[in-house]
Amino acid sequence: MRAIATALTFLTVVAATAVPATASAVPARAGTPAAAGTPAVAGPQPAAESQSALAAVGPQPGTFTGKGFDTCTAPSQAAMDAWLAASPYRAVGVYISGGSRTCAQPNLTATWVADQTRRGWRLIPIELGYQAPCGTRTPKMSADPATARGQGRTAADSAAAAAAALGIGAGSTLYNDIEQYPSNASCRAAVLSFLSGWVERLHTRGYLAGMYSSGSSGITDVCAAYHDTRYLRLDQIWIAWWNGVADTDGGTYCADDRYADQQRLHQYAGDVTETWGGVTMKIDRNYLDVRAGTPPASWSVTVDNATAGGFTAGAAWGTSAYSAQRHGADYRFAAPVASSDVAWFRATLPATGAYEVSVWYPADPGYNDRTPYLVATTTGNRTVTVDQRAGGGRWVSLGVFTLAAGTGDKVGVSRWSAGTGYVVADAVRITRV
Repeated sequence: MRAIATALTFLTVVAATAVPATASAVPARAGTPAAAGTPAVAGPQPAAESQSALAAVGPQPGTFTGKGFDTCTAPSQAAMDAWLAASPYRAVGVYISGGSRTCAQPNLTATWVADQTRRGWRLIPIELGYQAPCGTRTPKMSADPATARGQGRTAADSAAAAAAALGIGAGSTLYNDIEQYPSNASCRAAVLSFLSGWVERLHTRGYLAGMYSSGSSGITDVCAAYHDTRYLRLDQIWIAWWNGVADTDGGTYCADDRYADQQRLHQYAGDVTETWGGVTMKIDRNYLDVRAGTPPASWSVTVDNATAGGFTAGAAWGTSAYSAQRHGADYRFAAPVASSDVAWFRATLPATGAYEVSVWYPADPGYNDRTPYLVATTTGNRTVTVDQRAGGGRWVSLGVFTLAAGTGDKVGVSRWSAGTGYVVADAVRITRV
């Protein structure tokens, strides 16, 4: 990874017994463009192997406090054994997936994974793919938050499939590597939306969601949005801050009360050369303080305006099937008025907890540009305003809220709008996160 410094980080193994005489040139650092004329070669996916016999010992990295390292190409077994015997490191970062990988991975197989974890190594699985739209690296995620969120889901599917093929099982944390970028408001919204899709999909696949980035860009943005209900919260963060201190302090990049429950890794030095047991590698140094966890159980409910027992509205609310962007057979609409007349969506939630609330509506120039949605949280109604003239015919996230268990009115659409045009109530989706 190269999140702060501009030097390349790559693997070199210089051991009398470990380097063949025909060793090829050192590959480009993962995530770094190959030299001119040299094609970037993504590491091959592991060959199919019997997962019953070849699987990591427990979730990765699991519960662990101590030092680790990362490097571009998964080291040979001889190198790993030498460093296990002599070095202070017990965790290793490995690039398992992503379109930005530029190092071949001849060693990275299910057999290699099983062998390392049986010997006592902890693995840090890394996806290196979509990058910030305002950065220089490619491929770039979309600058449109909704599209970026979908790309985050796609990346999570790819990473989860690669992890499973390697025997890195459910309960493990997968880390999305988003390299340094010159953050601004629109770029930040895209990155946070992408990561929300990453979190959402990994949780449904049984994995925890982590993210690696520079302290000055991705980590700053993620920590600043810790309480922002528009985005899903990561399970762990990996802070690239080359201050030379082996701890998990985030400095000014991340407040101490955020990701504070054994949820941090710190890349505290990079592009350093070390020799242990006669084997030399060029690495980045990391310190981990993480613990194993269980992703929230997947649960979701969709309530349409026609769902029996799931929707109530006053007499002023009409019914229409005008727009092809509608959810289901029809939707409800009403003119704005300066009084409370809320159409409510009712649902039964299995437990009090964090839920993402998404809404579906047809968009039209004649609809309201400031439609108030009310979310009935455990601390009172929260209002989120949506422009129903744009972005229709798809799920639009209102954010993540703490909702109470049991049956009740969970999401409403109010007529009390400062905008003009009809307010629309069509469907809502509530998903536990």
